[in-house]
Formats: sequence, structure tokens, C-alpha cells
Amino acid sequence: MSRSSTLTAAFTAVALTVLASLLPAQAHASPEQYAPTMLVLDASGSMERPDQGATMMDSAKKAVRSFVDSAPSESSVGLTTYGTGTGNTEADKAAGCRDVHVLQPPTTIDKPALTTAVDGIAASGWTPMGPALREAAAALPDSGPRSIVLVSDGEDTCAPPEVCEVARELKQQGVDLVVHTIGFAVDDAARAQLTCMAQATGGSYSDAADGAALERVLPRVSAAALRNYQATGTPITGTDNHATAPLARQGQYLDTIGRQEKRYYAVDLPAGATAHFTGILSFPRASGVSMTEDMNALGLRVLGRDGADCDARERELETRSSDGAALTVAKTFDGAAKEPTGGASDKCKGAGRYYFELDWDLASAGAPARLPLEILIGIEPGVTDPGPAAVTTPTTFTDPGGPDQPVTGGGSFTVAATLDGSGRYTDTVQSGEYVFYRVKLDWGQGLAYRVHFAETGGANRTAASNVTTTLYSPLGREIDSDTNAYSGRSSTELSAASVPVRYANREVTQNSVQRQSVAGWHYIAVKLGTPLGADALPPTPVQLDVTVAGDSEPGPTYASGDSDVLGEAEQPVAVDDSPTTRSWTAYALAGSGVALLAGIGIAIWIVRRRA
Repeated sequence: MSRSSTLTAAFTAVALTVLASLLPAQAHASPEQYAPTMLVLDASGSMERPDQGATMMDSAKKAVRSFVDSAPSESSVGLTTYGTGTGNTEADKAAGCRDVHVLQPPTTIDKPALTTAVDGIAASGWTPMGPALREAAAALPDSGPRSIVLVSDGEDTCAPPEVCEVARELKQQGVDLVVHTIGFAVDDAARAQLTCMAQATGGSYSDAADGAALERVLPRVSAAALRNYQATGTPITGTDNHATAPLARQGQYLDTIGRQEKRYYAVDLPAGATAHFTGILSFPRASGVSMTEDMNALGLRVLGRDGADCDARERELETRSSDGAALTVAKTFDGAAKEPTGGASDKCKGAGRYYFELDWDLASAGAPARLPLEILIGIEPGVTDPGPAAVTTPTTFTDPGGPDQPVTGGGSFTVAATLDGSGRYTDTVQSGEYVFYRVKLDWGQGLAYRVHFAETGGANRTAASNVTTTLYSPLGREIDSDTNAYSGRSSTELSAASVPVRYANREVTQNSVQRQSVAGWHYIAVKLGTPLGADALPPTPVQLDVTVAGDSEPGPTYASGDSDVLGEAEQPVAVDDSPTTRSWTAYALAGSGVALLAGIGIAIWIVRRRA
């Protein structure tokens, strides 16, 4: 699948370098980029058992406070608890098995209110996990991805209903809901029950032996539960012909597009500039769509003055779109950097107004009539010195060794987890998830990595899925990818690599190398597809072994006098006072949280090709 990204372009005194603080507020992460999540906290009488000098309840509260402190301010998080209103004797059972309370609804997180609610919990009663699941699910939105994270120190004590049956019931109702469970110092029977609940919905089970472990595990599991995607950008309305197209500047925009529809936008380019255009179309998950009817294509074409065809176009095809793919098409256009010669092609040369067309020309059977369309525009000044010569040899992978570093990948480019260079990183992914990580590459540096999907035993003897990893440039363009079948009955490994990043790479004939000509954040997308033959595979541990190779080197020297590219409202930010080493990162897909290329969830099935 393709899901999207973050553009931050800060600039040097005469050229752009990171669009972060300069972009409007709506470019930041929106609440919809996080799946509404309900924490369900066990407050039964057994939580009063001792733990590390306090009680288990005290440790659980501390872990929740730790998560709340770190949760994104745009996320939606609620709190449900059970066992607070009765004792835990047989006389209390009838009332205790109805003792479920939603203390905080899953709206935009109110950290002080959530912390106050947690602090007020007093453990005393029974363990009605089944009713708690139903109450928590009912409090979440009616549609879209949503999650429950349940923490318990033991088994349900109120069945019926059996908690596994409740979890299956919720899933069978078509609820797009995932339940993650955490066993807090549990025995084998409780572990089996909590694992069953999670697996029934495609969620994960985690062990926390004591309070210290719970404080580590709960924020990680909750962060994974929040993973989601939502298109973002400054609203714009494209038109059906170039003559009436809205004028856009550098930044990220949000429009909609219909099946077999074309949308036009105008951009003013100064002499010497290179323009970068990207369109992103994200598809919702759908079931029952035949693979032969599950293809979508998005085209991008650049037009010159008076709508002249500049013979600059791209078209991308996505198969298995119903997996939740986001289709990305991008084009780099250097017409404004060419001198007019007096010929017929002059309308596509030099400074002036240009237009670009986005065309959803092939639509799958399962696609809606209209979809959100993200549009990214970057304008790069001309250069006086491109820097070192192009290089086409991919970076060699070297096993990084060292300890495992746990990370929680984000649900989009906007919230991608940062990988601090070479190292070994671990995460857990669920069926149907696309998770994102980012690695910074300076000029002259390259990236090679491997993704190891662990053996889990699989869902059954026939269920299988596909796994994919895709490496993206800071422009949101695919550099490399790898894919394979995966059942969980044995492990699988994928790999991808870039060449060292150099400005001159754009001059070579190899399309994939041309795309590796901008330094900045590069993105690793990892997909575990929805399986055939089962509702979900078990939660899958993944290991990312990452090599960042090469020394930083001087990048291109940008021409002076190009700061007007930004216009008066977007004054450049100086990052290097040296006139010979000023650099530009056209689409620094991250940095200060600016959501450009905001969250392409990238789903790529076995086939992805340029049409």
C-alpha cells in the first residue's frame, strides 16, 4: 500500500532547505492521523497486590501517566475501567460484573483530565472483561480504524460472556477494531485468554512481569494502537481545464478527485528553477474485490504557457488497491531552467506560469466515487555547481550488529519513527498494517537495509499474505522495493538500498538513480498484507538491520538571488552562512512534524510497475 508523508523544507539564505515553520498550521498532523484508542484498565481487587514497594494499581497508574505524557496532542484517547464500584466477594458478584465505567471518552486527548481520572481509580471489585470490551467498543467512533488497549492482571471472573467470544463478536460485526492486550504479572491461563482476545481481532499480546516492565510496554503498545492515516494539506479546488486552474505555491494541498477525472493546478516558476510535483491518492480497505479489477492508475502531466504539452509526464499503477493502498505519482520538471530558443517548445522553457494535471484514469471496482487527493509542490533554485559526479552503485549492506533497539513505527510519513543511523531495530506489525520509519541521509551518504519477518507459527496451514518494504526519497518517490509471500510458518527477509545521494544523480539515465538526488529524510515503509485463508496472521515481530554508509560531502551550490522563489510570505531561514555550501532539501519529509507527504500508507502487492 502506499500511505503518505511529511514535507518540511527549510531554506538557506538564498535557497530552501526545510519547509517546516514556514508552512501554515493545517500542514501539521491532524487528529484523524491517529486511530481513536480506548485504554481499558483492570481495577479489580487483585490489583491491590504488592509490586516493587507499592501496589500493582499504583504501578499501572504510573504506566498510564507515562503514556499520557508522551501521547501526541492531536490523538484521541479515552479511558475505561472496571472493578471500582463494588467489593470482590460472592455477594458483590452480580453488581461487580456490571461494574464498568467510561471515565474519559476517546476524544482529542485531554491530558490533565485523563491523568486526574487515572489518579482517582481505586481497585476493589471483579473482572468483567467481556462487558468492558463491549462498553469500550461502543464508546469509540462508529467507523474507521480504532483500537482498544486492555491491561489486566488475571482472567475474566464474570463469564459469560466469554471474552474471546466477545472479541470475535466485535470483529464479525464488521467493526474495524483491533484489541491489544497486556498481561500484568499473569499466569498461563490468563495469558492464554488475553492472547485469544488479541488474536481474534488481529491485535497483539504483550507480557509485563512487573510495574517497571509495564511502564515500558504500555506506551509502546498504545503508540502502535494509535497508528492511522488521514490525508492533510491546505484546501484547494482544482478545475477541469488549465485556463481556470487555481494558482498554487510551494507546499502541500488537499483536494478531491473523482473516477476518470482530471484536475488542473497552476504554478509560477522563476528562471532557473526545478519544480517537483507529487500527487497522492489513498484508497480505503475493501473486501470482495477481484484482483483483476483491483487496479488504479494516477497520471501526472506538466503543461506550459497557454496549456502547451511539455512532454513531461508520469503514470503509476497500483494493484491490490483494496488492501488500503495509497498511490503516489511524482514528476521533476526542469523546463524553467532551460533558455528559450525561439522555437515551438519555448512555451515550456524559462520563467513563467506552468500547469500540472492529475488524472485518475483507471479506477478499480472497489474504489469510491471520489477520494482525497494530496498535492505536493516544491520549487528548487538553480545551481552554479552541482557538486560531485553522479554515482550509480547501490550501497553495500553491512550487518550492524549491536543490541536490539525497540521502536514503534508510525502509521504515516508524518509520524514515522526515527532510526538513528546504522543499527538493529525491532518492532511488531499486525495484518493489514503499513508502518513507517525515517533515516536521514546527507549528501554523499547511502542506505541499505534488511527487514526480517519472524516465524510466528502462522494462522493455519494454508493462510498466507504478502510482505513488502519500500524505500522512499525525501520527494516521496519510490527508490527501491522488495516483496515476498509470507505465512508465518517460516521467517522471511526483504532488502532494499539506495545509491549515495548526489545532486548530479538526476542527470543519469537510470530512473531510480535520478530519484536519489536530494539529501534529507528517507523513508522505509514496511507492510504486512491482509492474508488469504484467515482473518489475520499472528502479530509479527520484525527486525530492521540498517546500514548508513559514506561520509558527508559538500552538496550543490545554489545560484544567488533566488530567494524570491519563496515569495514575501515565506522568508528563507539561514542554515549555513557559507555562499558555497548552501543546500536545499526540497522535500525533507519530516523534521519538525510538518505533514507534507502526510502519511502515504504504502501498500504494494506482488506487482507494482510504471504504466
